[in-house]
Amino acid sequence: MRYFFEIAYKGTNYVGWQVQPNGVSVQQKMDEALSTILRDDIHCIGCGRTDAGVHASQFYLHFDTSKEFPENFLHRINNFLPADIAVKRVIPVHEKAHARFDAVLREYAYYIHAEKEVFKQGLSIHKPYYDLDFKLMQQACDILKKYTDFASFCKSNQGSKTTIVHIRDVYWEKDKKNNWVFYISADRFLRGMVRLIVGAMIQIGKKKMTLEAFDEGIKNKHRFKMAMSAPAEGLFLIGVKYNYISDEKSEVDKIKKG
Repeated sequence: MRYFFEIAYKGTNYVGWQVQPNGVSVQQKMDEALSTILRDDIHCIGCGRTDAGVHASQFYLHFDTSKEFPENFLHRINNFLPADIAVKRVIPVHEKAHARFDAVLREYAYYIHAEKEVFKQGLSIHKPYYDLDFKLMQQACDILKKYTDFASFCKSNQGSKTTIVHIRDVYWEKDKKNNWVFYISADRFLRGMVRLIVGAMIQIGKKKMTLEAFDEGIKNKHRFKMAMSAPAEGLFLIGVKYNYISDEKSEVDKIKKG
């Protein structure tokens, strides 16, 4: 049987989703937990890779096993996993279902808090509201919607065969405390793309980059400097959509929840 897991994790203590030689990854922790509880050699495939320090409030993975799930499975695996990783639901899927290749939409959010707030450290970045022109940053979103080729926001060694990305929606939102959230959704994303976009928009907000330079850079596929990449801790993967997975929670009833 093939299963999808919907999980969430705080990425602060990890080198990202994917197994890396230089530190502990979320994938490593999931493989260890599943292999131990199911008594099987489990290797999870994720819906994508997240950079070190990036968080996910919704992330999907898949794996195969011939083992039966024990009683109280969700309770047991969540007890086994560290506190910053949680399994939210288990979904039986068809044998060719693929967490990465079958995703039709991915959604990210990037958080900025305007006033110093100790309880947001590691989950948002501090940028005083008077330091940024958010009207210009909102206008930069309209520029992004004009394009589908985002070679400008692609790491040179990311290995993708194409730099074409179809953005569905992109905008900034502000609350009463002048905290801001950047939302972007697309069929796929290039490695490091969202952090590079946010970094460029912060430069625009600081008036260190013009909207014209932003537009020309994307049009001419000029690579923006990696130094502009926004810090990882403000970024969350907040949604992944599949044509055959409902947002409803009823699928989890097919597995022994405990």
